[in-house]
Amino acid sequence: MSVNFHQLTKVNLQNKKALKFFIPQLFKKEGKFFESISYIFCSDEYLLEVNNNFLQHDFYTDIITFDLSECTFAPTIGEIYISVDRVKENANTHQTTFELELHRVIFHGVLHLCGYKDKTKKDALLMREKEDDCLSMYFE
Repeated sequence: MSVNFHQLTKVNLQNKKALKFFIPQLFKKEGKFFESISYIFCSDEYLLEVNNNFLQHDFYTDIITFDLSECTFAPTIGEIYISVDRVKENANTHQTTFELELHRVIFHGVLHLCGYKDKTKKDALLMREKEDDCLSMYFE
């Protein structure tokens, strides 16, 4: 099991060791197994290009999660792209700290890999509850 962080755009990610310990616990809590997750921190422009090329979406987003697992029953292999620019803007919009918003998005990616969706209003509300739970557990 591995959790890796790659910075295409500089980000002040504090306490990586704690995150590397906590993320597997989230999978376990959800009854899921994982092999590896790579977080790629990037710019708005980089993530817009990923969004265009792979999802045919022409808009900015804070996160794109790819499940690269071989099948549904295999341990999860994931790539999670996070726009540092978008996280900063969302932190300002939601009047929260960059650190808290960054962790919300980091956990959001894990939740997607665990099967949670956020396209409908009902699903988005559940996702937000799960994110809040993750933040409470991590920062307790």
